[in-house]
Amino acid sequence: MDNLTFFSDYLVASLRLTVPLAFAALGGLYSERSGVLNIALEGMLLTGAFTSAVATFYTGNVWVGIFAALIAGVLVGLLHAFLCVTLRVDQLVSGLAINLVASGMTSFLARLVFRGGSTQRLPGIEAIVIPGLANIPLLGSLLFQQDILAYLLIILVIISTYILFRTSFGLTLRAVGEHPQAAKTAGISVESVRYSAVAIAGCLASLGGADLALVQVRFFTENMSAGKGFIAIAALIFGRWHPVGTALACLLFGATEALQLRIQALGANIPYQFLVMLPYAIAILALVGKTGKSVTPKALGLPYLPENLD
Repeated sequence: MDNLTFFSDYLVASLRLTVPLAFAALGGLYSERSGVLNIALEGMLLTGAFTSAVATFYTGNVWVGIFAALIAGVLVGLLHAFLCVTLRVDQLVSGLAINLVASGMTSFLARLVFRGGSTQRLPGIEAIVIPGLANIPLLGSLLFQQDILAYLLIILVIISTYILFRTSFGLTLRAVGEHPQAAKTAGISVESVRYSAVAIAGCLASLGGADLALVQVRFFTENMSAGKGFIAIAALIFGRWHPVGTALACLLFGATEALQLRIQALGANIPYQFLVMLPYAIAILALVGKTGKSVTPKALGLPYLPENLD
């Protein structure tokens, strides 16, 4: 294998590994811009992977699987919103609880559905090859031979940037995340905005889970999200709660994971445990090395108390 082919394959792998991270991080961006801390991204990813795998397994149709993942993601998002917004449960506790329930429930149900937990090969989402452009050296396989979810992600990053900073909904969302009391005074329903934002987060994170199950591995295994939801949170912070910055941070972590997989494949004399922890170490270093003024939404993690009109 020549160097150009090796580098091209590495870039393609980096992008593929970035997609589920970026979907989850983009979902977390909507939630946290509204002021709702979303530690539950891990559980949303896992739920999306499981429901897409089960629906695809029973129907043989990947689009039914994606639709099922979206429905499940919205339901998990609404559950998180109900706990945090309506019941005013501590947002960190709610997210951790959802993660634990998702891990336990999907593991239990997977053993029932997939014959005692064994991996069951599923139909997958094939790459869309754009004639002519796909033959361009290096860039062809990277940009013009991707699956529909990868293309959708790029579109969503652009659309999300426009929505957040160029539309009234984006302004409302950011206002609720910065000062919900002032937003309420302006006639905005803080509860409705936060419910919508967390539901969108569940929807997007579940697409990341569907990508894991139907594009990357084409089967479901227990806890297959493997901490990607937490890396997505790190990417969200590192990207300063901006769609483009967050996507680029996810690309950094995806490239790191692709690198450790290739180092293992080359048979380097390095304990694989160190290689496996490389993406998480990079996430920690990225957060430690984050410089500049923080842009954390001021109301992030704080319950909205409408009776306090200060």
